[in-house]
Amino acid sequence: MGKSIFEQISGTYYQQGDYLLPNLAVPESVPIGIWGQRRQQYLRGHRKALYNALLLSGKLDSHLADINQQAEDMFSQLVRQMAEQEGITEQLKADYQMEWVGCVNNIRDRAIELINNELIYI
Repeated sequence: MGKSIFEQISGTYYQQGDYLLPNLAVPESVPIGIWGQRRQQYLRGHRKALYNALLLSGKLDSHLADINQQAEDMFSQLVRQMAEQEGITEQLKADYQMEWVGCVNNIRDRAIELINNELIYI
């Protein structure tokens, strides 16, 4: 009897009881985070061809993890820069907490909008 297709592509088996089972490993999944999940949802709903191409090539998880890392870095940098430009300081936080919260929430919302437009929904 000849080699199976699995053996022809260098696949191996192990014996468990009376059965030969293929040695298969599931690739480790990479945590993709909230930005990666948003990108995945966008691709699945609006860019189906790209989503399927990434999924079938096995590059989807790495793409989503990369987008997530870029978005995290961009978010922290944007929030820091905008807070400096607008004079949002720890002193404002100590003196006027509610005003500080409003300003920081506004900055965070604008940063999220920029990231969505620049990285997620393209």
